[in-house]
Amino acid sequence: MEKPGLHPRNPHRHGYDFDHLIQSCPELGPFVRPNAYGGVSIDYADQAAVKMLNRALLKHVHGIVHWDIPPGFLCPPVPGRVDYLHHLADLLAGGNGGAIPGGTRVRVLDIGVGANAIYPLVGHTTFGWSFLGSDIDAKALAAARRIVDANGLSKAIELRRQTPPAIFRGFLKDDESFDLSVCNPPFHASPEAAQAGSRRKWTNLGRGGSGKTAPALNFGGQGAELWCEGGEASFVRRMIQESAMIPARCLWFTTLLSKSSNLPCVLRVLKQAQVRDQRIIPMAQGQKQSRIVAWTFFTPEAREAWARERWRLGTAN
Repeated sequence: MEKPGLHPRNPHRHGYDFDHLIQSCPELGPFVRPNAYGGVSIDYADQAAVKMLNRALLKHVHGIVHWDIPPGFLCPPVPGRVDYLHHLADLLAGGNGGAIPGGTRVRVLDIGVGANAIYPLVGHTTFGWSFLGSDIDAKALAAARRIVDANGLSKAIELRRQTPPAIFRGFLKDDESFDLSVCNPPFHASPEAAQAGSRRKWTNLGRGGSGKTAPALNFGGQGAELWCEGGEASFVRRMIQESAMIPARCLWFTTLLSKSSNLPCVLRVLKQAQVRDQRIIPMAQGQKQSRIVAWTFFTPEAREAWARERWRLGTAN
């Protein structure tokens, strides 16, 4: 069944073929069961089931043979993360004569790579891009490094620790530049808000009711993965302000923005930063609505010159 809202190139837009997924990842089998619609699925309120589905998708569709994360760390839904990257590929193609640039010449900065390293893994296997992933959590970086090393991708994916509250400052080397930055910013403004969100999701999954306590989020997550002071709006505002200090170091800065109510504030900050161009790219997965905010300090002519100098020797399918 077609999943509405996903990018036309997204390999997950036709839904999940559980038979083939189980063939690739037999550990998924025990979690698959008949659903109310005459088909089969998993219990999306079960963290173990969600993690195993991710492992199967990454192995069967993206060729990531080894993938695991420690208990409690964020286990993001793969289709949405893949969608983000395909939209960014279109963004780069817009300044490259319509061709998606491929290969390790394309360098991407992942702000908050997490223990799962989804963006670098999928971005490299899909487009051949190289990545630098940053995180403030040493345990998350160690878990991500195990995944990268186990799949033989250490030459294409570098990981580096950042010191909060800086996002770009003090982290990048003087000679580094990037074609894209990606980010899934912490959504909540406090641990209490994160727990309240967990309770709402638990209720939406049909598990609410008197006497029932919401567990951790079904996609996991802890600490800086879920919240920061001021929440999503504050984090993105700081990201834009810091990007204005290094305008020539990245062609397109981008981030996800979950709450539409935060968009007016973000647009005001972009105007204050005097960006040359900005894009709001809608995203949807089922009932979930989100958006990508992208901005650049390069003129169209400068973006074309960037493409000529860095990409023209390689394109992705």
